[in-house]
Amino acid sequence: MRAIAVGAFRADPALVEIPKPEPGTGEVRVRVEYASLNPHDWQFADGSPESRAPQVFPFVVGVDFAGRVDMIGSGDNRFRVGDRVFGRAGGPAAGPGTYGDYVCVPQDSAITLVPPGLDTRIAAALPSAGMAAAQILEAVALRGHESLLVIGAAGGVGSCLTQLARARDVRVIAAVRGDERSRMGSLGAVVTIDLTDGAAAEALRAACPDGIDALADLASATPEAFAAHAATVRPRGIALSTRGVAAGAVLPDGVRGVDFRLDPTPVLLDVLAAGAAEGILRVPIDIELPLEKAPQALDRNRTGGARGKTVIVLRENGHR
Repeated sequence: MRAIAVGAFRADPALVEIPKPEPGTGEVRVRVEYASLNPHDWQFADGSPESRAPQVFPFVVGVDFAGRVDMIGSGDNRFRVGDRVFGRAGGPAAGPGTYGDYVCVPQDSAITLVPPGLDTRIAAALPSAGMAAAQILEAVALRGHESLLVIGAAGGVGSCLTQLARARDVRVIAAVRGDERSRMGSLGAVVTIDLTDGAAAEALRAACPDGIDALADLASATPEAFAAHAATVRPRGIALSTRGVAAGAVLPDGVRGVDFRLDPTPVLLDVLAAGAAEGILRVPIDIELPLEKAPQALDRNRTGGARGKTVIVLRENGHR
């Protein structure tokens, strides 16, 4: 089968041919129609801390997928061949990889049926971004009429987080790269700040003269950059990082730092999928690319400034 894989950590992802996987006991094999790109994909391939457990190479990139069950492993199973499914493959230390024609996943993992009314490509873009957004909102513990600063708000997680927070009557200040005021405003942000503008710091102070209640930093890769954003958080507030840099940051007195870790569940996928099917949650897709263009898409994502989700197309309407 075709797949995008790396032969070693920090090697360039490339299109390769590898054997089709066989489902084990309690697993399903999914014929992937769409996968979606997440920063986790290239971070893991680069040898991020969570990837330091022994790995088998070539290592297939990717975690999010949608497609159809094409084979059932032995033992009890809640799925049937032909089911339209989507989910997030792999655990915290390893994953089978979804940038390929097929992927095998445990039937009791973060995989569920695509509900009627939800496009398969939207389902593929939902798992990591949607689940992360929902769990980040719970972690920052905002219950309404409070303020949330989102750094990197224009990407997949930020777009979902902005909508979910606004639905809870949270005042969202979206920090992005470039002029995204119209798009972020349509998702529910009350203020959008361009971080590439020399006056970004002044705009942030003007938007939050008394400080903010919580920070969700989806972009800062160093404790210093994270701490600079956390300086705007009020005492007893929360500053959350998705890049694992909160523990090493010097934060203002009374501000609690949180390093976020996703806990994927099929129940949460069902809730999010229902919201997307009903139009309550929009999952903006930035670009769709064929599998062979995935390495370029990963390089593009490294530079930051994502605008919604990148979807990798393996099959459309059942055809390559």
